[in-house]
Amino acid sequence: MTPETLLNQISPACDILRSAISGAAQTLLEFNRRLEQILQQLHKNIPVRDTEFAAQFNAFCVQMRKEQDEREQFWTQARADARACKPSDWTGELALAAKGFNSRAKTLSRAADEFTTAYDIFCRNYKSFTAAKLNVWLLTSCQNDFASLTGKILFLAREIAKHTDKNRGPYVCG
Repeated sequence: MTPETLLNQISPACDILRSAISGAAQTLLEFNRRLEQILQQLHKNIPVRDTEFAAQFNAFCVQMRKEQDEREQFWTQARADARACKPSDWTGELALAAKGFNSRAKTLSRAADEFTTAYDIFCRNYKSFTAAKLNVWLLTSCQNDFASLTGKILFLAREIAKHTDKNRGPYVCG
């Protein structure tokens, strides 16, 4: 696979992953809001109205795990393809695309940070919740995998940008 083709594949995939992580963070914040309401109802000895919370949360975690497993194979192959390219293959003509991918990777990293924040908030509230069995371990697994994958993608983007920048030549300023 040529470096140009690889960049054309991984840049949009990075945006798709960022969108998925951002969506998962928003969903998790919504689950947190619902959990806070349930905790308030339990604290006041009011019957819990949100009876579907546990089933929906567990389904969300299973779906997120499934999607994460599907993405992992693509990114493992993309990273292997990028490592198969020699540093000299990343020509100066690819510098703009490489910088664009680097920028996308940074926004992906911010989205992963937002998911981690939502995860931390949820776990803080979950500590005092024992009324239902939730698959928080699956959520933790996804959060760890998001952080790990994002770090790998960010490293890949920086390496590609470094190689293309170095191969631009001494005649290019800036």
